[in-house]
Amino acid sequence: MTTGRFISLEGGEGAGKSTQAAALAAALEARGVAVVVTREPGGSEGAEAIRGLLLGGDVSRWSSHSEALLFAAARADHVEKRIRPALEAGQWVICDRFVDSTRAYQGAQDIDDAAILALHAFGSKGLLPDRTLVLEIDHNQGAERAAARDAGAADRFAQRGPDFHAAVAAQFRRIAEHEPDRVRLVDATATPDVVTQRLIEALADLLP
Repeated sequence: MTTGRFISLEGGEGAGKSTQAAALAAALEARGVAVVVTREPGGSEGAEAIRGLLLGGDVSRWSSHSEALLFAAARADHVEKRIRPALEAGQWVICDRFVDSTRAYQGAQDIDDAAILALHAFGSKGLLPDRTLVLEIDHNQGAERAAARDAGAADRFAQRGPDFHAAVAAQFRRIAEHEPDRVRLVDATATPDVVTQRLIEALADLLP
C-alpha cells in the first residue's frame, strides 16, 4: 500500500507545467509535506536515456507506435526506480507529464487508447496518479511561451503544427470528461501565482 500521493501535471506545449510543478511543490512543502518533483520522459537514469531518443531528431524520426513503446519503457523504469519508492516512503510525487500525455499525444495520431493503457498495465503495473491536473492554454499563447523557452531548440513534439496540438488538447479534454474524479482541467492563462492557487484548490480534498 502506498502512503504518499501521486500528482501529475499535464497539458500542451508552453502551458507552464515545469513552472507550476516547482511552485506546487513549494506550496506543499510549506504545509509540511515531503515532495519529490520529477518528469517524463525521464526521472530515472534509464528513462533519461530514452528521453534523448524521443525528443531529439527530426519530427518523423519515430512512428507513433514506436513512440508509444519508448514512452512505456521509459515510464516503467521511472515508476520502478523513483515513483513507487517515493510513494512507499510517504512522499508526495509531482510529475511533469505521465501516461495521460501518451494517451493525448500518441492518441491524437493513430494509437488506440486501450492499447496505450494495456502497455501501461504491463510496464508500470497500471499505476495512475491520485490526481491529474491538466493545464489549459490557448495554443498560440502556449506556442509563444514554448518558443521563448526553447530559444530555437524545440523538441520533436513542439515542432508539430497547430492541427496536431489542437488534437492533443481535445484528447486531454476527452480524458478529463471520462475520468472526472481523477482528472481536472485548470485554466492556465492567468499569472503563475493565480494558476498555482487554482492547482491547490483542485487538490483540496487530498491535502493534509
